[in-house]
Amino acid sequence: MLKFTAEHEWLQFDGDVATVGITTYAVEQLGDLVFVELPEIGKSFAKNDDAATVESVKAASEVYCPLDGEITAVNEAIVADPSLVNSDPQGAGWFFKLKLKNLADADGLLDEAAYKELIA
Repeated sequence: MLKFTAEHEWLQFDGDVATVGITTYAVEQLGDLVFVELPEIGKSFAKNDDAATVESVKAASEVYCPLDGEITAVNEAIVADPSLVNSDPQGAGWFFKLKLKNLADADGLLDEAAYKELIA
């Protein structure tokens, strides 16, 4: 099950760990990515902190931490090849895994129908 933020991040949950990336819509708005900077493993973030940075041919943008938690893994493949985010943003183009401080906080995120309505 995917959840979404109004800032165009997606989350896929496995227990209290969420895989986080940016949505297809966000990638379409950014254009071709040329640079990705990811957070350090073990670093803790609060909701809405700047966790990662992406640069495209159009603009630079922050990727926000969607919930309070600690980074447990990062996707080094997208640092080496940012185009993976463009080709598969909600799959192989994931950014990081976040061990949630409080899983119940995920209830405040958007479901797919609400996110589609947001971007319509």
